Amino acid sequence: MINKSQQINSTKNNWHTESTSLPSWLKRPIGKASELSTVQRIIKQRNIHTICEEARCPNRGECYANQTATFLLMGQTCTRACAFCQVEKGHAPMTLDPDEPQKVADAVSLLSLRYVVLTSVARDDLDDGGAEWFVKVMTAIRLVNPQTQIEVLTPDFWSGKSAESSQKNRVATVVAAKPACYNHNLETVARLQAPVRRGARYDRSLNVLRYVKELDSTIPTKSGLMLGLGETEAEIVQTLKDLRAIKCDRLTIGQYMRPSLAHLPVEKYWTPDEFTRLGEIAQELGFSHVRSAPLVRSSYHAGEE
Repeated sequence: MINKSQQINSTKNNWHTESTSLPSWLKRPIGKASELSTVQRIIKQRNIHTICEEARCPNRGECYANQTATFLLMGQTCTRACAFCQVEKGHAPMTLDPDEPQKVADAVSLLSLRYVVLTSVARDDLDDGGAEWFVKVMTAIRLVNPQTQIEVLTPDFWSGKSAESSQKNRVATVVAAKPACYNHNLETVARLQAPVRRGARYDRSLNVLRYVKELDSTIPTKSGLMLGLGETEAEIVQTLKDLRAIKCDRLTIGQYMRPSLAHLPVEKYWTPDEFTRLGEIAQELGFSHVRSAPLVRSSYHAGEE
């Protein structure tokens, strides 16, 4: 019988083998240690979180150097269990920290951030899914740092207990605060939604972005896809067409990289040339800003839109 220690060592060894066999275009330095340590120290001192660190984003050093960061609001624990995501799940979500809005605002000021992305875990346990919390943090940032641009990357605000009108009302709460960009990721093509995004649905996610444009057409909308989960090029192109049909303006496309053996395996590593071709197709379809490359993530060069 294999004991727990042997299982852990086996998992680590297998993950090491998978990591070292990555294509060359997926290997890159994470950035200067000084830039990483400064951000890490400030966020840890304030007991706040960034998705940059929680998901070990490969671009975090570059983004920090460009005065951009993505803050993870409402704790580290998600109420859903998406099969690709490294964020904590499987136990009770944290109680909201009443000081979090001010802590984030102070961190933005100390780091001299000119562009901030606010995202969150899914909080299906909250009455409004956390919509008002986004607004509280945006308000706190603007009081201290009025020049900082704020993009939001929200969940779908669907708790499973609410009607479509409630979802739209929650989106409306955030839209009324006038973010610089409203992002909600489809993550993958329609066929793969159920196994990849447990608890989410393709049409509900499209609705989030559609509602934003209906409520305020001046706010740019954005979505992101990760490739390598078994999708075909034809399915990707159809997804891009679906996004353009609801007037989505901006797009990111990147490679899915398996966080651990407990997550979905990578079915394919798309090549840089394939990403370039998909980016060109997206531009032809009318997206105003497109980032398409293996290491692109949702907030990559967000402040340069």
